Amino acid sequence: MGAVKVLQELFPEPGRLQFIYADVGDAVNKIFKRNAFDAVMHFAAVAYVGESTQEPLRYYHNITSNTLLLVKAMATHGVKTLIYSSTCATYGEPEKMPIIEVTPQAPINPYGKAKKMAEDIILDFSKTSDIAVMILRYFNVIGSDPEGRLGEAPPPELREQGRISGACFDAAKGIIPGLKIRGVDYNTPDGTCIRDYIDVTDLIDAHVKALEHARPSKVGIYNVGTGKGSSVKQFVEACKRATGVDIKIEYLTRRPGDYAEVYSDPSKIRRELNWIARYTIEESLAIAWRWQKAHRNGYN
Repeated sequence: MGAVKVLQELFPEPGRLQFIYADVGDAVNKIFKRNAFDAVMHFAAVAYVGESTQEPLRYYHNITSNTLLLVKAMATHGVKTLIYSSTCATYGEPEKMPIIEVTPQAPINPYGKAKKMAEDIILDFSKTSDIAVMILRYFNVIGSDPEGRLGEAPPPELREQGRISGACFDAAKGIIPGLKIRGVDYNTPDGTCIRDYIDVTDLIDAHVKALEHARPSKVGIYNVGTGKGSSVKQFVEACKRATGVDIKIEYLTRRPGDYAEVYSDPSKIRRELNWIARYTIEESLAIAWRWQKAHRNGYN
C-alpha cells in the first residue's frame, strides 16, 4: 500500500488514478461495469517459484483461474486490448540457450505451469476475437525507480521466498544475518543458477511500447530480458560492490522447482517494438540501493 500512496501523491488530479483494493476473481465484473477501459495491463499474480511448489492450488487459482475471469470480463464488456505479464518460467529448462519466443514451453514448477495455462487461455480466446494481445515473458526483474520514489518492499512473510536482490539488500542493511544461496551444484561454470536480470524501469518501457504497437486481431509474444546470463555468485558480487558491504553467504541445498540456466534472446522485441534493455546489473543495483538506504523500513 505504500507504493499506492506514493502514486496517489504523484497524480492527485481527480480521475487520474483510481485504486481499488480487491481480488481480481471476485471484483473484476463490478470494476468493468463501473468504468470504461481502452486496454488492460494484467500484472496481478503471486510470483514465487519456491512458494508455488508448496502451495500449488493457490497459484493455479490466483494466476490461471483469475486470468480466465479477467478475459471473460473483457469479452463481456468489449475491451479489445490486453497486455499480459508472463514469465520465462513457462519455458522450464530448455536444452538450448539463449531462449527465443518459439523455444518449447515445458515449465517445471506450478508458477510456470499456471502462467502457461493463462497464456493458453488468452491465445485460444484471441483466435475467436479481434482482440489485440501482447504477451511479455519477463526474465528476472530487479531495480527500482531511478528518481527514488518507488522501490522493492515485500511484506515480512514473503522475505524468505523473496527475490535475490531483496535478500542481498536485507543482508547489507543487517536486517538478516546473511544471504542464503540455494544450490551450488548446478551444471554451470560456478555451480550456481544463471539468470537474465532485467531492470524494472526497462520493463516498464517494454509495456509502454507493447501498448503502442498493439493492433486488433494481432498477437505479439516477446521475451523481455537483456540477453546476458549472470550466475547467482556473480550477482552477489555485484551487490557487494553496489552496497559496499561484505555480505555473509550461507550455501544451502537446492530449492524445489529451480532450473540451472535461463537467459533470453531479446532480438525480436528489439526488432519489432524498438525496445532494448538500457541498465546493467551494476547500475540497477546502485539505483535500488539508494532507495533501500533511504527507506530502511520500506514505505513505513
